Amino acid sequence: MIDRYTRPQMGAIWTEENKYRCWLQVESAASAVLAEDGVIPAAAARAIEEKSSFSVDRIREIEAEVRHDVIAFTTAVAESLKAQGLDAESRWLHYGLTSNDIVDTAQALQVKEASTQICKGIAALLEVLKRRAIEFKDTPTIGRTHGIHAEPTTFGLKFLNWFAEMERNLARFDAAAEDMRVGKLSGAVGTFGHLKPEHEERICAKLGLKPAPVATQVIQRDRHAAYISTIAILGSTLDKIAVEIRHLQRTEVREAQEYFSEKQKGSSAMPHKKNPIISEQISGLARVLRGNAQAAFENIALWHERDISHSSVERVIFPDSTILADYLLAKTTDLLDRLLVYPERMKKNLESTGGLIFSGQLLLDLSEAGMMREDAYRLVQSHAMQSWKEDLIFRDEVAKDPKITALLTPEKLEKTFDYTRQLGNVDAIFRRVLGE
Repeated sequence: MIDRYTRPQMGAIWTEENKYRCWLQVESAASAVLAEDGVIPAAAARAIEEKSSFSVDRIREIEAEVRHDVIAFTTAVAESLKAQGLDAESRWLHYGLTSNDIVDTAQALQVKEASTQICKGIAALLEVLKRRAIEFKDTPTIGRTHGIHAEPTTFGLKFLNWFAEMERNLARFDAAAEDMRVGKLSGAVGTFGHLKPEHEERICAKLGLKPAPVATQVIQRDRHAAYISTIAILGSTLDKIAVEIRHLQRTEVREAQEYFSEKQKGSSAMPHKKNPIISEQISGLARVLRGNAQAAFENIALWHERDISHSSVERVIFPDSTILADYLLAKTTDLLDRLLVYPERMKKNLESTGGLIFSGQLLLDLSEAGMMREDAYRLVQSHAMQSWKEDLIFRDEVAKDPKITALLTPEKLEKTFDYTRQLGNVDAIFRRVLGE
């Protein structure tokens, strides 16, 4: 059984403490590379890497006065060095850099860490989807189009379809996360006015990042929009799964339902109720992810080389989207792992229309036996509509029609209404998706 959501480490990635830790990591890497080239003293780079520290409270205190978070950060770090008698070394902190050299590059480190967590969540969901797809590979159920009974399918194919979509989500997310794995240390307008391109390349390499090929003061936000919108697509797949579970749990359907514990209660007024609350929560929170994607699109257009309008937005949508994605993946994995499935109810629903779901097969069999397709369609439809209207057994009605029995023997008619005939290629579909 998959445990409930117990992954607080995703939230820890976006704490102020970790954000400033990533900022200091970028400052240290930059100092180390500049010291290697003799741009700053080696002693300063060592001090920044080994001796510097910060206090979140002190940064907040300074920021309340200067109204600039990066200046507050560098001031607090410099104070930590001066307190150790390293005044001269502190002069070289943040040398040749602009604020967003630190902020954007450090954000890439946070996104990289968050992406690793999300990929683990996708992998866990894929494992459950694959296992349950195989479990119900040959469990017949009714397929529905427009909410109306169509033709037979299998319950395993539902899971297999979700599995294949989640594989696409993983590929999309891997690409979007890789596109975000870039740093930028090219200065105030991206021209390397104080550092060299090779410095940026080496600093990024130390951090496990790639340099943005070209930038202004900021990394361009199309990358960020692609990342957040990919998370929104992922959430929409989870929403899709949840909507199907909600439908299957309806009283009139009852083919599957969320796990319901002995002590759980569904309604304050109606003791009989078992509501799909987890699925509804998944659907609701997926809407937040889609809203965040719209905000990310708005961040692409900035004034000239850069304004600050994107910054406040990203302080909300990046923590929210990654934490929500991680949470929804865990909830969906648990939901499907413990989903209660009722094959007997599926069989009852399959048979509830008295064979109407085989009208297409009957049409084909009559055409194959020699009847003109237009004539066969009219004949089959007339029986179908009458069966709907008068609540008759379609299978019995067509077996009484001499126009049909003249072409189809009882044995052939029995084969017409055999759902295993229409499910003969299920194994082939599974091989397409899962391989041999």
